[in-house]
Amino acid sequence: MKTALITGGVRGIGRSVADRFLSAGYRVCVTYSKDEENAEIARLAGLEVYKSDVSKETDVVELFEKIGKVDVLVNNAGLSQIKQLQDVSYAEWQKLFAVNVGGAFLCSREAVKGMISRQNGVIINVASVWGEVGGSCESVYSSTKSALIGFTKALAKELGYSGIRVNSISPGVIDTPMNARFSKDERSAICEEIPVGRMGSGEEVADAVWFLVENEYVTGIDLPVNGGFSIV
Repeated sequence: MKTALITGGVRGIGRSVADRFLSAGYRVCVTYSKDEENAEIARLAGLEVYKSDVSKETDVVELFEKIGKVDVLVNNAGLSQIKQLQDVSYAEWQKLFAVNVGGAFLCSREAVKGMISRQNGVIINVASVWGEVGGSCESVYSSTKSALIGFTKALAKELGYSGIRVNSISPGVIDTPMNARFSKDERSAICEEIPVGRMGSGEEVADAVWFLVENEYVTGIDLPVNGGFSIV
């Protein structure tokens, strides 16, 4: 049985991705840092759940010691922030990079050790439409997601000869609990800016992840999943 690890996989996009792998017969491991309620729901659904702060090296090393080999790694764990640049502290900058980029680095580093020995593996980084085009009042968040896209392309070149493929996806506005803060009018205004006229679903993002897992001739790309939101 193949093993998939999805960081931040107990809710939102991560949970949709985890369910997709579970339905395909994978052993599915997910991480969380604080959300005990959704962690318990994920356990009851048949997922292996691990409490781990992906920004901490010791946590990530211990995580991989517990899980063992990983065939597919989905680096989904991340923080968001909406602030004007002058209001962002350096500590906040560091925290977002530690989780969004550092977590992907640490998990990829540990996963790759086993993947190289088996000459097989898939890594998928969850970036964002703001990593592609930038978001006003989200300069730090956008920077972390742009960094993930660059990390993806460089790592794909580095690991391709070892039988490991690395890609990223850039979701747009997805109908998840994180976006439940929008009022009805705000949701309508957002949807007017999206060419397909609606928000995406977690399942649609999961389908994009699955495509990148299944197609063995695709590596080093960033796949937009945003309903045309990034068209310029």
